Amino acid sequence: MSEAEARQQLVDAMRTLDARGLNRGTSGNISVRFESGMFVTPSGVAPDRLTPDLMVFVGGDGSVAEGSARPSSEWRMHLGLYKRRADANAIVHCHARYSTILACAHREIPPLHYMVAVSGGARVPVAPYATFGSEELAEGVVRTLDGRYACLMANHGLIALAPALPVAMAIAEEIEEQAAVYCGTLAVGGPKLLDEAEMERIIGAFRQYGQR
Repeated sequence: MSEAEARQQLVDAMRTLDARGLNRGTSGNISVRFESGMFVTPSGVAPDRLTPDLMVFVGGDGSVAEGSARPSSEWRMHLGLYKRRADANAIVHCHARYSTILACAHREIPPLHYMVAVSGGARVPVAPYATFGSEELAEGVVRTLDGRYACLMANHGLIALAPALPVAMAIAEEIEEQAAVYCGTLAVGGPKLLDEAEMERIIGAFRQYGQR
C-alpha cells in the first residue's frame, strides 16, 4: 500500500463509519500501520472535512513531522497496539451507540450468538476506564485486547483491529450488531447463552471460514 492509498483509505473509512451510524461528529479514530510507524486520523476534524493530506504520520517513536496536523488524541493506544500485535495492520475506534451503552454499564457482550466470536473470543470484554488520550487508557486497552480482535472501552466506546482495514471495519460493525442484539435480549428477560465448548468450536470454524 502506497502512502497515497493509506491516506485515502482512512478518509473513506471515517466517512463510512459516519454514514453507517457507527460514529458521530469528531469522535472516533482510525489508523493503518505504515513502514516503521502509522497513519492516523487527525484530532477534531469532522468526516466531511477530512482530506488525505490531513492524515498524520506518527513514527514508531511517537514523533510527528513539523507542520503536520495534530494526530488523534488516542494515537498512543494505536501505536501501543501495533508494537505488541504483529498481526494488526489497521485499528478502528468508534463510539457506536449500543456498544457505548454497554461500555458505559461496564457490561461485556456474552456468548449469546455465534458471531460474537468475530472478536477472537467467546465474549467481548470491557477494558478498564481511563481518561481519553492517556497512557493509562492505552495500556488498559492493549492488555484487554491480548489475543483478541475487539473489545469495549469502559465509559467510552468500541475498538477493533485486524490485518487489513476492511476487516477491522467489518469486525467493528459486527460487534455493534451483537451489542444491539444483546441490549434487545436484556429487554425481554436476557439471552440464553451458548456454552464455552460450542464457542470454542465456532472460533475454530471461523479460522477456516471464507476465502483464504
